Amino acid sequence: IGTCIDDNNYELIDLLGLGAYGAIYLARHTLTQKMYAVKCLSKVGLNERQLEFQLREIRLHAQVAVHPNVASLEKIVDTSDCLYIVLEYCREGDLFYTITEGRGYINDHQAIKSVFLQIIDAVSYLHAKGIAHRDLKPENILVFDGGVKVKIADFGLATTEAISTDFGCGSTFYFSPECQGGLYKKLRAYSTKPNDIWSLGVILINLVCGRNPWKQANVEDETFNAYLRNPDFLMSILPISNQINTLLKRIFCVDPSKRIDIQELR
Repeated sequence: IGTCIDDNNYELIDLLGLGAYGAIYLARHTLTQKMYAVKCLSKVGLNERQLEFQLREIRLHAQVAVHPNVASLEKIVDTSDCLYIVLEYCREGDLFYTITEGRGYINDHQAIKSVFLQIIDAVSYLHAKGIAHRDLKPENILVFDGGVKVKIADFGLATTEAISTDFGCGSTFYFSPECQGGLYKKLRAYSTKPNDIWSLGVILINLVCGRNPWKQANVEDETFNAYLRNPDFLMSILPISNQINTLLKRIFCVDPSKRIDIQELR
């Protein structure tokens, strides 16, 4: 804090958060006084593959940053020991905060529909560009204009691989059974885009109910097991309509090849 980057153009003034890959700072542009979020990725002690991983995050984010529902990328500042990603600053925080601490969206069907469609639009744009996000969750969705507008952020796990062997990518509440290696038999790989769709189903439940359907989509999880036995089970434990239940059954289709795709979901 107090550090200046990019020829003193940005001053880091506060720590916003710490992630698996580095820290995020609040920064002020010294000329315009405009606030930004700066993600600092340390390069110290990283091998070639890890450095390539950092560059991939920036490259993929840059490809989709023009979309109105993707966090905008202002600038990249490359120094000898750090990569700084200058992003638009979101004063209102993320969707997780809005759902858990803020007023949330429960019973506001228009707002839920609007927010969910914005998320779908962004994911649809990513998928059309051949990119899967792999870490879709409310913590990675920024909220603007009092909860009316949302933007997807954090491309740290994003990939252009349609098929991946990188199991366990993302967050346990949100990833699909196949992303964990499969339900009953060990899979050799999984499709990345249908895995994003699964995460969207959990996010929809977060928006409508303010909670998660299960801890993890595997056979050890009692709630998920009950869903496997009876796909209408969610209606008995969550305050969801028939319409949403029907949609969720198409999203939480255990066979990814039969799962609803992003165009249909729209």
